Amino acid sequence: MDTGEGVAGGSRRITAGGALLARLKAVGVDYIFANSGTDFPPIIEGLAEAEARGVALPQALVMPHESASMGMAHGYFLATGRAQAVMAHTNVGLANCAIGAINAATEHVPMLLFSGRTPTTEKGRLGSRTVPIGWGQEMRDQAALVREACKWDYELRFPEQVAEVVDRAMAIAGSAPRGPVYVSLPREVLCETCPIEGLDKPSSVAPAKAAAHPDDLAAAAALLAAARHPVIFAQRGAGDDAGFAALAALAQEWAIPVCQYWAVQLAIATDHPMSAAPDPRPLLEEADAILVIDALAPWSPNQQEPRADCTIVHLGQDPLYCRVPVRHFRSDISIACDVGEGIVALRAAMEPKRAECAGVIAARRDRIAAANAGTRSAAIAAAERGNGAPMSKEWVSLCLSRAIENRDATVLSELGCPLAPMTLSRRGSWYQEPHSGGLGWSFPAALGMQLADRRRLVVATMGDGSYIFSNPVACHQISEALELPLLVVILNNAEWGAVRQSVLGIYPDGHAARANAMPLTGLSPIPDFARIAEASRAYARTVTDGADLERALDDAIRHIETHRTLALLDVRVRP
Repeated sequence: MDTGEGVAGGSRRITAGGALLARLKAVGVDYIFANSGTDFPPIIEGLAEAEARGVALPQALVMPHESASMGMAHGYFLATGRAQAVMAHTNVGLANCAIGAINAATEHVPMLLFSGRTPTTEKGRLGSRTVPIGWGQEMRDQAALVREACKWDYELRFPEQVAEVVDRAMAIAGSAPRGPVYVSLPREVLCETCPIEGLDKPSSVAPAKAAAHPDDLAAAAALLAAARHPVIFAQRGAGDDAGFAALAALAQEWAIPVCQYWAVQLAIATDHPMSAAPDPRPLLEEADAILVIDALAPWSPNQQEPRADCTIVHLGQDPLYCRVPVRHFRSDISIACDVGEGIVALRAAMEPKRAECAGVIAARRDRIAAANAGTRSAAIAAAERGNGAPMSKEWVSLCLSRAIENRDATVLSELGCPLAPMTLSRRGSWYQEPHSGGLGWSFPAALGMQLADRRRLVVATMGDGSYIFSNPVACHQISEALELPLLVVILNNAEWGAVRQSVLGIYPDGHAARANAMPLTGLSPIPDFARIAEASRAYARTVTDGADLERALDDAIRHIETHRTLALLDVRVRP
C-alpha cells in the first residue's frame, strides 16, 4: 500500500476505504453503524490509517446485527434530522438490512447504506478472494436486494470516485422525497489508494428542496377558509417545530379538527381542543374540504369515503406517494413541499381571510372542542377500567403518560402503547412503527434516539412479538456497550395480537374467532424477557397486576436517572 508521496504531483495518498470514511465525515455523517465481515479489511485498515494521519472520521460503532444498525440510523435521523451511514457485510449483511431499508423508504427517512461486495478477482490483486465465502457470496445483482426500497444505487468502480459518489449519495438521500440510498463496495477497489487532498472539503452537490407553488397555496387557503366543515388529516407529524406550532395555531384559529389516523408521528398535542378522535368516519361524513398532511393512507377507502362534493388537498414531500404502486386517494390540489414550511406558508395565506369568516368559525369551535373533549375523556375513562390482572394496553399507556409527565421524553410504540389515552404536547414526543410493518423497529430506533440525545428519556414500547423480532440480545448488548439507558416496556399478551385483530376484522363470526386458540397467532410458552435483559446487566421486572404498574414505572425511571443503564418492564396485558 502506498501511503507516502504519490508519483503524480507529489500528492499524499490514502486507501479508498479510509477516503470513504473521511468523506462521510465531511458531508455531515456523525456515526457509521457497522457490522463487519471479511470484506472489511480495507475499511478497518482505513480507520486505523486515518486515525494515524489525524484525519477526521465519523465514529464507527460495532453493531452485532444489521437490523440494529438500520433501526439506529432511522431513530438518529428522527431525533436530529441528519442522515447517517450503515455498513454491512456483502450480500448476506445487506439482506439483513432489507427490512430496515423498506421501513426507511416508507417513512421518507434518509440514510446511506453501504455493503461490501465479494471480490470480483480470484487472484492477482490486493483484496482478491481468499476464503470460500468469496465464491459463496457472489451475486449477479447484489443491489437488487434493496433496490426497490432505495432512491439510488451504485457500485464503486474506481478509488478516485469516492468523494463524488459520497457527495451524490448524500444529496440524493436528502432531496425531497427523502429516503435511503445504497452503494456497494468491492474489496479490491477499497484496497487501492487515492489522493488525500480535498477529502475534507464541503460537499460538491446540494440536495434538492421542494417548495409549494404560490398558486396552489392560494387555492388551498381559499378552499379551507370558505369551507363550512373543514377537516385536517395528519399522519406523519408536522415536519418541524415551526410546522408543529403553525398547525396547532391554524387548527385553533380556524376551528378545524385534526385527525391523526394511524399516526406515525405526533402532529398536534393530544389534549389540543382541535385534536379529534382517530376514527375518520364521522369527520368524513360531514367534511366539505379536507387537508391531508403527509399521509400515506389518511383513511381506509374500504371502510370510509369522503363526500362526492368534498374538495381535497394533499400536502407533503411526496403528496402522491409515487413509489407506492396502488394508492388512489382523490387529490384536487397536490402540494409538494417540506411539511413544516408548507404548513407555515398555508397558515400565512389563510390569515387575511380570517376576519370575514369569524362568524362561521365561532359557530363550529365550541361544538368541535366539546366533541373532542368528550372523546378524550371517554378514552381515559376506558383506560382506567383496564386496571386489572392482566391489564389493558390502554391502562399501560395512561400510566406511562402520567409517569413521564413534566419530563423531556419520547415514546416509541411498535404494537405497544396506544396513543389515545396519553397526554403529549411536544413535537418528537411520539413515534409509531412504520406503516411498512417491518417488525423489530422500536428497540433499535430508540437506541438511535438515545445516542442522539443522552439527556432525554427515551421509552421503547412494543409487543412481545416485536421484542423478539428486534434481536433483543443484540440490542441489549448495544445498550450496555454504548451506555444508552432506555426504558423498554413490553406489552406481553403471548400472541400476535395484530394478526388476531386482522382475522376478527375480516371474519368476525368465523371459525377462527370461535376457536379456543386462534391458529397461527399464539406465542406460548413465552420466554422470560426479564432474564434476557438481565443477561446484559439491565434492570428488569415483570408486572402482572395493573395496580403495581405505576410504581414499577416510577422505579424503572428512577433507576435510569440514578444508574444510567437500561430498564425493562415485562408487562402482562390482555389479548
